[in-house]
Amino acid sequence: MPKTFLIGLDFGSESARGALIDVASGREGAYHAHPYRHGIMTSALPGGRPLPLGFALQDAADYLEAAEVILSAIGAGRNVAAIGVDFTASSPLPALGDGRAMSELMPDEPHAYVKLWKHAAAQPYAEAINRRGGAFLSNFGGRVSGEWLLAKAAEIAAAAPEVWRRADKFIEAGDWLVWRLTGREARSLDFAAYKAQFSASGGYPDGIAEGLAEKLSLPQPVGSAAGQLSEEWRRRTGIRGEAVVAVAAIDSHAVLPAVGACRPGVLAGALGTSAAYLLLDDEDRPLPAGVEGRAKGAALPGLWCYEAGQAAFGDVLAWFVRTFPRASDLSANFAAYNREAAALAPGENRLVAVDWWNGNRVPYADKALRGLIAGFDLSTSATEIYRALMDSICFGARLIVDQFRDAQAPVERVVLTSGLAKSNPFLLTIMADVLGETVHAPVIDNPTCVGAAIHGAVAAGLVPGFAAGAERFGARRFEACEPDPAREAAYARIYREYRSLSASAEVRQGVRARF
Repeated sequence: MPKTFLIGLDFGSESARGALIDVASGREGAYHAHPYRHGIMTSALPGGRPLPLGFALQDAADYLEAAEVILSAIGAGRNVAAIGVDFTASSPLPALGDGRAMSELMPDEPHAYVKLWKHAAAQPYAEAINRRGGAFLSNFGGRVSGEWLLAKAAEIAAAAPEVWRRADKFIEAGDWLVWRLTGREARSLDFAAYKAQFSASGGYPDGIAEGLAEKLSLPQPVGSAAGQLSEEWRRRTGIRGEAVVAVAAIDSHAVLPAVGACRPGVLAGALGTSAAYLLLDDEDRPLPAGVEGRAKGAALPGLWCYEAGQAAFGDVLAWFVRTFPRASDLSANFAAYNREAAALAPGENRLVAVDWWNGNRVPYADKALRGLIAGFDLSTSATEIYRALMDSICFGARLIVDQFRDAQAPVERVVLTSGLAKSNPFLLTIMADVLGETVHAPVIDNPTCVGAAIHGAVAAGLVPGFAAGAERFGARRFEACEPDPAREAAYARIYREYRSLSASAEVRQGVRARF
């Protein structure tokens, strides 16, 4: 009898990855990654048209190319039972009723492209939505972010009315990819609840942009089957078998079952280009102050999931080592900076930084805020700046944990996962010291891909639910990183300075970008 496999596709900010999982053993059998041809477009479109300040776009065609390359590389000739897809969010695009992206028809129009979550130019539209208010904001602290679908819909409707008029659909890129893979539009409740403020009782919000309701569709719960891989995609990739495709999930949410985060009290942090922190709860509690939002049953069935995050995490460290390199190789740069930064005691660099390098999610939900480093003098070194950046992103994580605990939300176990959690153990050491508690890192390759594959397994009925999928395919071992009491005390002092700076209205006004 031929082996049967799962495939998990993880679409990030700059590339897509795929993992092949053996259903019988639960082990990863193959992995492939593919960068997006056009990357993140911030200065110009593929045809050369310059982009305004604050734009961050992607070409949806790059996602199709990546999907074909990855599925062919790991799935050709194999019996695939299910495919799961996760996607960075919120990254919506306008599309026609047949699934074609508007950028195919209007390649010189910026608003026809995918608006990546990093796209900052929609923030003024978010602020206008927040000023109007509405019951749909109650689970989101009274505000939406410029990163999310509603603000981006309002931006297109106002700034590019012809694009908005011609578009039949406005859809998250993850949902769009599932549509293209199956030939059937099947939106995910995960994206709809957290990024478009959909609720079962109220539907999608009204009054955001004319005709928006007609461009959206009712969502399905995670773990639902969107359909089977289409015959066209089977020909393109060589995949055999049932190949049930699950509705998409937000990338940071997809990782939950892969790292055993399926029960109340677990705070899972997905540390990548940005960072997301997801706290699971089985009680209906008020939203903690400053936390982005919550929904029940959207990330995992039956559980409340509170979401908070940092808009810049690993990308600020990558920016620094690329901008001030020590070697031609990126990994060698990181190794050098980490080695030198680890030799510094907490506070020895005499710097304190605020982590708003790509805007702020918690507690201000303001995409226009920018980062800050205080304490420079003429003796400040590159290593000291790098250490301040590392400290700053850990302070941002600590603030989020404090917001949860101040609201009596249960944080009983902290699990940190994804690329940085595995590749940068020094960062985990700082996290443990700053948080003042043990952090657990799952020992598993490509956990987000594995989480996406578990979504596929649930959709295909190979496991009865996500907890069973976690037990069968998820991490089997965790490494614990304990805080050091002396470093914890030193960081507590610096953290108070961080809180003072980040709480200052004058500081926020001074670092706010203008679009």
